[in-house]
Amino acid sequence: MSPCKTRVSVPASFDHRQRTTVAPAIIAGVGVHTGDRVRLAVRPAAEGTGIVFVRTDITDRDNRIPVSGEAVVDARLNTMIENAAGVRLSTIEHLMAAFAALGISNAVIEVDGPELPILDGSALQFVQLLDRAGFRRQSAPVRYIEILEPIRVQDGDKSAALLPCDRYEMRFEIDFPTPVIGNQVVDFVVDEDTFRTEIMAARTFGFAHEVEALRRAGLARGGSLENAVVIDGDQILNPGGLRMEREFVRHKALDAIGDLYVLGAPLLGRYEGVKAGHAINNLLVRELLANPQAWREVTRVPEMAMAG
Repeated sequence: MSPCKTRVSVPASFDHRQRTTVAPAIIAGVGVHTGDRVRLAVRPAAEGTGIVFVRTDITDRDNRIPVSGEAVVDARLNTMIENAAGVRLSTIEHLMAAFAALGISNAVIEVDGPELPILDGSALQFVQLLDRAGFRRQSAPVRYIEILEPIRVQDGDKSAALLPCDRYEMRFEIDFPTPVIGNQVVDFVVDEDTFRTEIMAARTFGFAHEVEALRRAGLARGGSLENAVVIDGDQILNPGGLRMEREFVRHKALDAIGDLYVLGAPLLGRYEGVKAGHAINNLLVRELLANPQAWREVTRVPEMAMAG
């Protein structure tokens, strides 16, 4: 594990105040697992609201699902959340990554189905959606989660860690026994500019034999070459090939950004993942929450600087 590369404060030019959208924004697409069409609307929310999903297709019980580390109930194939009434929503990670990178603290997202639309398999269209909605600064300060002590989880050859750092950094490494992927590493500062230029357009990926197995199990009904990079042996089946160098590991980093934002606040710390997926990321979130001495909430607004 590498230490935090630098010990510099978050840039003073960053506003450090909560943000929401200016106006509602709507998009529709298919769910990657159900194959059903789903409509999503991102709406502005008051400061302190956090990220809250609403299943508008459910009317007989509480259909609001506030995002939190404890709300994640399944992280095998995607990140699924559930409320106390048993209402579930899956595949939230790409939109959550966009919220994290663009500094959206508060939003209410209405969804008329059991999963978010997969769109093109990346966060690109979610970022475009939020750009159309516009961003509004709110008066309350952003509350960061500052990592004070290392937190690590491991499952076989998969691992993830959060290390102390004065800014949000990420290192991710993957290793697949196919020359199409092989060993890939990214190491970057998690901020809006880097996310837009290097991360947001990286698509989810899978192997042809796995896709067939998922479909036999009633899953991946909406998966296609339009929303995933599909590998068959030593070949990429997508006609256009890859969008960028090391697209595979960049997408894994995108997933991690979204998975960690269920904490409800941006990090001041360094994440390091090796072959980690949604399940390991959620284990890391839960391990952090189970060790309150390893982190604290802080603000960075000068006139309101405080820890608590």
